Amino acid sequence: MGEHIKESSFSEEERKVFVQHLIDDIQALENMLREGLIEDDVVRIGAEQEMCLINEDYRPSPKSLKIIKDVDDHHFTTEFATYNIEVNLDPYTLEKNCFATMEQQLRELLDKVRKSANKHDARIILTGILPTISKDELGMDFMTPIPRYYRINEVLTAWRGDDFTVRIKGADELSLHHDSVLFEACNTSFQLHLQIPPEDFIKSYNWAQAISGPVLGGCCNSPLLLGKELWRETRIALFQQSLDTRIWTKALREEVPRVGFGEKWQKDSVVEIFKQDISTHRIVLTKPIQNNALKVLKEGGIPKLEALSLFNSTVYRWNRPCYGVGNGKPHLRIENRYIPAGPTIMDEMANFAFWVGLMAGRPKKYDDMPSLMDFRTAKLNFFRAATSGRHAMFSWMGKAMTMKKLIREELLPIAYSGLKKFNIDEEDIQRLLGIIEKRANGRTGAEWQIKNFRELRKQMKLDSAIVQLTKAMYKNQQEEIPVHQWEPIEGMVETKESFRWVSQIMSTKLIKLYEEDYANLALAIMQWNNIHHLPVENGKGELAGLLTWSHIEKFKKLDKKEARVSDIMVKKVISVAPKTEITTAKKIMEKHNIGCLPVCVDTHIVGIISKVDLK
Repeated sequence: MGEHIKESSFSEEERKVFVQHLIDDIQALENMLREGLIEDDVVRIGAEQEMCLINEDYRPSPKSLKIIKDVDDHHFTTEFATYNIEVNLDPYTLEKNCFATMEQQLRELLDKVRKSANKHDARIILTGILPTISKDELGMDFMTPIPRYYRINEVLTAWRGDDFTVRIKGADELSLHHDSVLFEACNTSFQLHLQIPPEDFIKSYNWAQAISGPVLGGCCNSPLLLGKELWRETRIALFQQSLDTRIWTKALREEVPRVGFGEKWQKDSVVEIFKQDISTHRIVLTKPIQNNALKVLKEGGIPKLEALSLFNSTVYRWNRPCYGVGNGKPHLRIENRYIPAGPTIMDEMANFAFWVGLMAGRPKKYDDMPSLMDFRTAKLNFFRAATSGRHAMFSWMGKAMTMKKLIREELLPIAYSGLKKFNIDEEDIQRLLGIIEKRANGRTGAEWQIKNFRELRKQMKLDSAIVQLTKAMYKNQQEEIPVHQWEPIEGMVETKESFRWVSQIMSTKLIKLYEEDYANLALAIMQWNNIHHLPVENGKGELAGLLTWSHIEKFKKLDKKEARVSDIMVKKVISVAPKTEITTAKKIMEKHNIGCLPVCVDTHIVGIISKVDLK
C-alpha cells in the first residue's frame, strides 16, 4: 500500500505546500524528459508479492506486525489489514537467468517469513482472495495501526459521505454495505514492474492496456468472496468498489473511478497520464517535503518527485505508470496491478514471464494501438476476462477469438520472441511459457476452486466447504505443483468438532415472511418447503417475529384467509449474534425449550440455526 507516512499532520498548511510540490514535480519530470536525463539503456524487472496469513483453522490470522518485527528484513512491509504482508523483491536486469534468480529470491523470502509465522502459530498462503475471509475480519480492529491507512480510510469515507457499497453478480450475488475501505484488504496480488525507455513509454503503455484482457484471463485465481461464487477474478470488481468515492446522484454525470482501467489511449508522454490523474482525482495524502524538485534538478541532482510519487500511489490504475530513482538514476516503469497472488510461485513466475515477454516482444505493427483497436474494445476485453476468465471471448484486431486461440496463436509467439530478444535462458522460457500454454488448454486457479467448491457444497455446509477448499489450496502450494496439474479434492469430511461459532453452522439461504402476509400463505409456504420455523420481517427489513409450526397449531380456529402473520407470530424472539459460541446457543435453546434461534446483526437477520444443526 505504498509509503508509510510518520510525520504528516495532514493539515491545510501542509496540503497547500504539498500542492505546489506536486505542480513542481510535474514540471521537473517534463524537464528531465526534454533533457534526456531518464535512464534508457537498461531494462529491469521487479515485483511485489502480497500474501495472506492464516491460522491452524485456515482462517485469517492478524499477526503481521509481530511477524514483520520478528523477520527483521527490509524486504517485508505491512498491508491494509493485519492478516496481510507484502514482500518487495529486488530489481533485476532483464537478461539470461533473471527469472530463475528472482524466483529463487522469492522462495527464500517466503521461507524466511514462513519460519517467523510458525513462531506465531500462523501460516502463509498465496491466493487472490482468501476463501475463509468473513465480514468479521473486515472491521476496523483488523486495520493495520499505521497513520497512512487510517488517513486513507478517513478521507475516502468522508468523500463518500455514506457507507461503501459492494454489489457483484456472478453465479451468486453479493450485495452489502460496509463502513470502511477494508474490503480492499481481501485482495492480494503479485504486482509486476517493467522498466520502460522514455521514448517508448506511450507505445508500451498502450500495448500493456491492449494485452491486459487475455493476460488476466489466463491467470484468474479469485472466484470466491464471503462464500459467494462471483467473477473468475473478483478482485477487479471488489477493488474498484472498495475504494469508490463517487456519490450516487440523480444527475447524469461522469466521474472517473479511482480504481480503473483508464478512459482512452495515451498519445503524448507519461507526464500527460500524471496530469490526467491529478486533474480528475483529489489529493488523499500529504506529507512534509524538504527538497523542491526543480531546485534539486537545477543544482545538478536527481529529484525523487516525492509529491508525485505519493499522489500516484493513491490512484489505482490496473496498469500504473511509475517514476523512480535507482542507483542515482531516474527511470520510468509500468506496474501491472491486476495479476492475483498464487496459486503457486511457479504459476506467478509464469505469469510474469508471459507479460514481460509480451511487452518486450511487441511487434512493430502494434506501435500505434489507437489506429488498430478502439479503446473501449480493450477495456471490454479486460472486464470479460475478469468475469469469465479462460472462457472469455475476446475481440482482437477486429476478430472474435477465444482466449485459448488468442494465447496460443498470437500471444505466446510474441512472448517467446520478446524473451529471446533479451537473451533469457531457453530453459526458463520453455518452462514458464509452457505453464501458460498448458493452463490455457487446461484450467486456471479460479476454475479449480469453483469445480471443487461446488462439489464440497454438495457434501457439507458453506463454512466447512471454504475451509476444506483453503486447506487443499495450502497443501498444493507446499507441494509446488502448477495449478493446471492440481487434482480434485477427495476424501474431505465435514468435522463439526472444529466449529466454534454460530456463523459456521447457521443456514443463510432463508425463506422469510412479512408481517402483512396472510396466514394461509405462510402455512402453505411452510408445508411446501417442509419448514418448521420462519422468521418474520417488518417493512424496514428488521426481525419482527418468528412463525413456528407448533405456534400455528394453537390458532387452528383462526380464519387463515383473514388472519395476518403478525396476528399469529411469536413477537418476543430470542436471537443470537454470528459470533455466539455454539455451546452457548445450545444452552439457550435447551433453557427456553425452543427449536431454533435466529442469528442477527443488530436488528437484521442473517441466518438461523435449529436443533438439527446442533446434532
